[in-house]
Amino acid sequence: MFNWARAGLTLLVVLASIAATNLDKMQQLALTRYGSDVARLVGEWRAMLPVPGGLKELEKLERINNFFNHRIRWADDQTVWQQEDYWATLLETLSKGAGDCEDFAIAKYASLLISGIPESRMRLTYVRLQQQPGAPAVAHMILAYYPDPSAEPLILDNFVAEIRTASKRPDLVPVYAFNATNLWIPGASAVGTDPTARISKWRDVLARLQAEFTL
Repeated sequence: MFNWARAGLTLLVVLASIAATNLDKMQQLALTRYGSDVARLVGEWRAMLPVPGGLKELEKLERINNFFNHRIRWADDQTVWQQEDYWATLLETLSKGAGDCEDFAIAKYASLLISGIPESRMRLTYVRLQQQPGAPAVAHMILAYYPDPSAEPLILDNFVAEIRTASKRPDLVPVYAFNATNLWIPGASAVGTDPTARISKWRDVLARLQAEFTL
């Protein structure tokens, strides 16, 4: 039986090992499953991907953020997947060339992990987004990067291409945040240690991410 509680840790081990080897297996999967056009885009992603230790962390954030914001178009899940709410893996998003906010955040998160950014510095964060003054806030997901645990985070977003500090994004109100190993709820006295127990779609996408890199 698959151990969901260990899914996040297992994924980190898998992604960390990828940078030390190569991504040929993932590109071959892209070719056999999705065809030459998707394999070509995966190749462009690989060429863009910073190697661990090759760039400063902020430069890695900017390169990966720019790649997805420029190469992937925003589209809702109904249009892309014919489902109400689907969380895509990195390869699935590249295969469609499109995705919604969760897909952008997950693709950036996985890419940054592979490039050597510590998972402890990243949190996928659900927010309420105020798109227009006076308009109702809408649910949205961004990727937050923390240079250290007490620092103000930097926001990687698909709606605002520029990476900004959280204080420069007053249009965002955080609801909760998570990564592969922890869950944060504003105002809670403790940090959860098993986000997969609370967020089933995250549990499922972790399993599919792991499969993409270990087939």
